[in-house]
Amino acid sequence: MKNRIIALGAVILLVIAAIGGAWYYFAGQLRQQIELLALNDGETAPSLTCASLGIGGFPFAFDVDCTDAVIVSGDVMVEVPGLRASAMVYELNHFLASAKGPAEISDAFTGQRSALAWTNLEGSLRLTDNRIARLSLIGDELAWNDLLVGDTLLGRAGHAELHLLDMPEAHKPDLGLSALALYMRADALELPVAQITNAALETEAEVTGIPDDYSTIGLTPILPTWQQAGGELKIVSLKMTDANADLNASGNLALGPTGLVDGTIKIDSKGVAERIGPMIEEPFRTLVLGVPGADGRHTNQLNFRAGTLSSGLLPITTLPPLF
Repeated sequence: MKNRIIALGAVILLVIAAIGGAWYYFAGQLRQQIELLALNDGETAPSLTCASLGIGGFPFAFDVDCTDAVIVSGDVMVEVPGLRASAMVYELNHFLASAKGPAEISDAFTGQRSALAWTNLEGSLRLTDNRIARLSLIGDELAWNDLLVGDTLLGRAGHAELHLLDMPEAHKPDLGLSALALYMRADALELPVAQITNAALETEAEVTGIPDDYSTIGLTPILPTWQQAGGELKIVSLKMTDANADLNASGNLALGPTGLVDGTIKIDSKGVAERIGPMIEEPFRTLVLGVPGADGRHTNQLNFRAGTLSSGLLPITTLPPLF
């Protein structure tokens, strides 16, 4: 009996040692991969550096803490006081993340500087067969300020959230393509430049032609790859309302072989033309929003064809290719 107890204890110790050894091995590999991000040039691939990098959660999770993070992509640099990401060892297809604010954003090319603040910012990512099943980002008390000259509020939202959901019915495994449904909303929205206060924004859209393996995204130029896959953006519904105005839009957009936008957008609004009057002069205001009807509502259809934006059949302007 005594020998059995000793043997059982030895087995338990071996299992604990194996689990501990495996955790520390994978934690070391994870640290190495994160530290390698600092070696990216920031042009062909974004770079990430941390003033200090910690990995905890032993033995059931991997918790990554990056303090004073600096992200560089092209001319844009983002400085964040803290980033945190977590995943359970038994569910490595589900990641949780959070960030401490405010984040400072600067553009070396334009010289622009701004800050994005929040009281709570959390995100999650769940994968299915290396395909994005759900990506969510939720924030509270968000404020975006221009820091170039003084400190000017550009926009504020009491609550905002963004969700991307896999559309299994549109998955094309033989072509390596998937589709995502997008849902976005913002409450208590304030945009001083447009004299908008306490507005609500809600958007539903669908994007097709996305690689079904998330790890391949960005390995080739994103927009040309999306165009070659026959990708399309379907704006199911875009609604924005406040106490004095409302705007609704829907439509479909895609890219042609040379990167020119093709598609249509239908707009229906009331009170918006009067609101944006000081910012957009006639005839462009009417060309975009349309002529008001007897009920005071403006309706119009914007057409994108071969690099030309038209209001109905009337050309408004030309648009450059996106790649």
